[in-house]
Parts: sequence; structure tokens; C-alpha cells
Amino acid sequence: MRTLTTWSDVPRFSSEEEEATYWMQTSVDPKLMNASLRKADTRESTTITLRFDPRMLARIKRLARSRYLNYQSMIKQWLSERMEKEV
Repeated sequence: MRTLTTWSDVPRFSSEEEEATYWMQTSVDPKLMNASLRKADTRESTTITLRFDPRMLARIKRLARSRYLNYQSMIKQWLSERMEKEV
């Protein structure tokens, strides 16, 4: 049995039978498999930048203050609510 050490060594297959035969005769090197696994993002949040018209931002901040919220938290809440509606 041969061992696959780089993904570029996987040939193009002309049929599913040819591909099945290839994978029955080939194993994937554990190092290659581990390197291919996506590492989970352990951060709790990611920083982004949004540009607002100053008047719009002032209005958002006033709304947030009237609700005793941080304006950034309120924007996150709005986005979360809107995403739920989109699903």
C-alpha cells in the first residue's frame, strides 16, 4: 500500500471506479491529515472595523444610552437579531 504525503500527488480520476481503486491502495500520511484539519478559532470574538457617518453613529450612541447599553453591544444585538430572521 502506498502512502500519500502531499495532496498534489492525488491524480485526476476519469471515473469513480478508478478513484475507488486508488483509495483502496493508498493511505493518507497522518502528518498530512493533521496538517489539513482546520484548527478551531479559540478567540471569543474577532475585531472588525465599520465606518459610519458621524451623524448616524451619534444617533446610534444616543439610542444605546437611552437603553443603558454600550453602543457596540447594541449593534451586535441588532446584527444577531437580523441574522436570526434571515435563517
